[in-house]
Amino acid sequence: MTPSLLRDWPLPAPGDDKYSRGAVLVVGGARATPGAALLAGTAALRAGAGKLTLAVAESAAVQVGVALPECGALGLPETADGSVTGEGLDRISPYLERADALLIGPGLDDLDLAEALLRALLEREVTAGVTDAGGGAAVVLDAYALGALGKVEDRLGPWRGRLILTPNPTEAGILLGRDVEDLETAVVDIARRFDAVVSCQGYIAGPSAEAAQDTELWKITTGYGGLGTSGSGDVLAGAIAGLRARGTSDSQAACWGTHLHAAAADRLASKLGPLGFLARELADELPALMLELNT
Repeated sequence: MTPSLLRDWPLPAPGDDKYSRGAVLVVGGARATPGAALLAGTAALRAGAGKLTLAVAESAAVQVGVALPECGALGLPETADGSVTGEGLDRISPYLERADALLIGPGLDDLDLAEALLRALLEREVTAGVTDAGGGAAVVLDAYALGALGKVEDRLGPWRGRLILTPNPTEAGILLGRDVEDLETAVVDIARRFDAVVSCQGYIAGPSAEAAQDTELWKITTGYGGLGTSGSGDVLAGAIAGLRARGTSDSQAACWGTHLHAAAADRLASKLGPLGFLARELADELPALMLELNT
């Protein structure tokens, strides 16, 4: 996946207003970890999404809305410890219906509750009559939502064919139920198992545009080691969700988002050094990088 290839695979035109660039809904942000949802949401906007809503633990919603005034902030039911539960989806129902990309996971901090949340969202789809991948928003899963994915595999019908997964190598092993010795093979296996596009540490796999039963594999050729910093994965997931909301395909969003994320790290490393830059600074590099590649 080189810059020249991306230039031959241009992003959608910016459109006339924010409504033409799509809406992203991020569900996550426990009381102790609202910053993860903020990072993901900021990256989605920097990637060009037109509208952003963050659904986080109720006790953190006001602070999140102040910290990122460009977003809408909604409070979700939480436990006494501040973990988001799988209840109260009626509060965000209109936003779920209008979202072009739904990102679940950044800042969730309880695996069992993440599973309950996924089950509730999937049940909502079934109740609405969505029993296969025939409609609805793209669904991007990250962090604890990935950890819970295998537990709801038998109910994934409504999301199959519109999933984008962003595991790290450890999460890739959890998804496959085995140690990952060959990351390239693992990414392809995850894509096939979950009918998803997968981005994992520079490898992207997804269904072939030529034949649905085949899987394509891309490898990012850039990216500095400084990406191993807290919150970096939230920025990646948010960038992919933002690009997807703009009208790209799942594979294009993952390829562009993964490249931009890595190139942003390279740029920061050249300015600040290989270590010590912050995940939130990655998002700030995205608009200029997109401009360079999309002109």
